[in-house]
Amino acid sequence: MKKIIIFDTTLRDGEQSPGASLDIRQKVEVAHQLERLNVDVIEAGFPIASKADFEAVKLIAGDIKKPVICALARAKKEDIDAAYKSIKAAKKKRIHVFLATSKIHMKYKLRKAKEEILKQAVEAVKYARRKVEDVEFSPEDASRTEVDFLVQVVEAVIDAGATTVNIPDTVGYATPENFGRLIAYLMKEVDNIDKAVISAHCHDDLGMATANSLSAVKNGARQVECTINGIGERAGSAPLEEVVMAIKTRSDFYEVSTSVKIKELYKTSRLVSHLMGIKVQPNKAIIGKNAFSHESGIHQDGLIKERSTYEIMRPEDVGFSKSRLVLGRHSGRHAFKVRLKELGFNLGKKDAETAFGNFMRLANKKKEIYDEDLETIVEGQISEIPRVWKFRSMHITSETGSFPVAEVELESKGESLKKKASGDGPVDACYKAIDKIARIKGRLIDYSLQSVSRGKDALGEVTVKVKFKEREIIGKGSSTDILEASAKAYINAINKLIYISKRK
Repeated sequence: MKKIIIFDTTLRDGEQSPGASLDIRQKVEVAHQLERLNVDVIEAGFPIASKADFEAVKLIAGDIKKPVICALARAKKEDIDAAYKSIKAAKKKRIHVFLATSKIHMKYKLRKAKEEILKQAVEAVKYARRKVEDVEFSPEDASRTEVDFLVQVVEAVIDAGATTVNIPDTVGYATPENFGRLIAYLMKEVDNIDKAVISAHCHDDLGMATANSLSAVKNGARQVECTINGIGERAGSAPLEEVVMAIKTRSDFYEVSTSVKIKELYKTSRLVSHLMGIKVQPNKAIIGKNAFSHESGIHQDGLIKERSTYEIMRPEDVGFSKSRLVLGRHSGRHAFKVRLKELGFNLGKKDAETAFGNFMRLANKKKEIYDEDLETIVEGQISEIPRVWKFRSMHITSETGSFPVAEVELESKGESLKKKASGDGPVDACYKAIDKIARIKGRLIDYSLQSVSRGKDALGEVTVKVKFKEREIIGKGSSTDILEASAKAYINAINKLIYISKRK
């Protein structure tokens, strides 16, 4: 199969997304992850834009070895000089020159005639080519450029030394049909087209960036420019994860491949989302929270019997741990019983039916049912959780400038046990002392406190989520003393773990 070059512009076009700015250290961190993802080209920035951008590109060029490091430049000597200086240390380097070619841009933005644009484009490419062997040219707003003039520009810049010519749908105006036809027309009408790689750079203003990019591939483009999570100017750019997985999943149709390590997709998405502070929508294709989640009873039943009934990709392939069966009012008995077994509950037919009825009543009140809800339903049917460990007392010593020390006393089978431990805070110290007594080590992954009554002596309820090896357990405890409530919640989680483990 022919290979598609994946050109990632998260650090350039993506960072132009409102509110998505990264500092230099964060840009380098993203670049390293893109290298692990195995993209072919990293467009690291626009060096002339600012000193910080220049320094970031320079650091990336020195650090990253495998991908081509690309810097953007307007068709001006000073831009090209700055771009070259920033990527000079790169093992593989590219200068990306752009100049608008559409009537609307030439008239209102550049105020230049076609002849001037053509001359400037050629001179810029020649100047960049004297500095590096790998030069890319973009006729900005190509999808709204007069086709015959676009052919003339593409042919001229290839003659001038451009090794890649990018065809940008700068404002997301194209449709898959006409963008595909445009690429096919260029492949046919540009005499020297075989001397350069044709690329596609599509924006998502009409929600067609991925479709337009894939249409370009189908019609001869051999490079796609995209960003992680589809971030970018306005509505964003073609999402890398969508383009790559469409090519892989429908290789029978596109008959091309990429070198991207798809198991790194979810991790890369999470990193970019975290650093830029832009959340990924739950229903986002490939890497959204709901991408491999199923609530419909019919879907869940089919998935349990044979995954391929409702999944065309494996979640593990893109970095998720597994598919997620979301229990709610649309779920069926099969998924309900499977989840109970996973939680360690093996109920008889009568108990299971009663539990399902209670589950459905709760599901009509709550949008999503969590594991702790299921445990509460089942535990309420069978009996109270046996209190293997009971809270007796606690003494906390804490002062400014030193680590708190907690001495906790628990009782089990009539025997009282005491242990001391220090921690980052009083709750941490308390939990470490409990771990010593119970000889069970847990990791606190969530903690919440709320008042369940009024006044200064209000009863406080603490809810914790604790991870014991591979199992996550919810524990609850209440007291007018917050630290005592915290201890009781943790002990409740340990008692639940012991109970569930015995039943399993």
